[in-house]
Amino acid sequence: YSFGHISGAHLNPAVTIALWMGGRIESKLILPYILSQIAGAIVGAGVLYIIVTGNGTAVGDFAANGYDDHSPGKYSMLAAIVTEFVMTFMFMLIILGSTYEKSPAGFAGVAIGLALTLIHLISIPVTNTSVNPARSISQALFVGDWALSQLWLFIVVPIAGAACAGFISKIFRE
Repeated sequence: YSFGHISGAHLNPAVTIALWMGGRIESKLILPYILSQIAGAIVGAGVLYIIVTGNGTAVGDFAANGYDDHSPGKYSMLAAIVTEFVMTFMFMLIILGSTYEKSPAGFAGVAIGLALTLIHLISIPVTNTSVNPARSISQALFVGDWALSQLWLFIVVPIAGAACAGFISKIFRE
């Protein structure tokens, strides 16, 4: 609701990719949007870093995404891949469906917000929930080490889930 009138409020590279694959944004917008999304996520993580470490405490895992020993529930890489793909795929279908021009106006934010809440409830124990490569990048930069070595999964898999959702939604729309 805050930024919908500016960019469609997609603050997530996966949303940008899904919209592009769904034929809803132009190719020339992809790079500027994704670079802005990543920059915004890094600034946001920087603010959180200042707060978290403000009492001298180490940053710790900083809610970075992970699998195996770095998963909150010690879930495997395969479980992380399936979780991130399915959650991103479903999230993008909800975004694309609820923002479609023939959908009831004014309710997209409710559907999207409730879906994201459910996604977090399901996937926090598995991966700390990505479904947003910009968020994953920003946290990993502050954690370093293992978070950077596992980051590929939280970029590649949500992008793949988003691309598939965009493709499927375009087929259904046509």
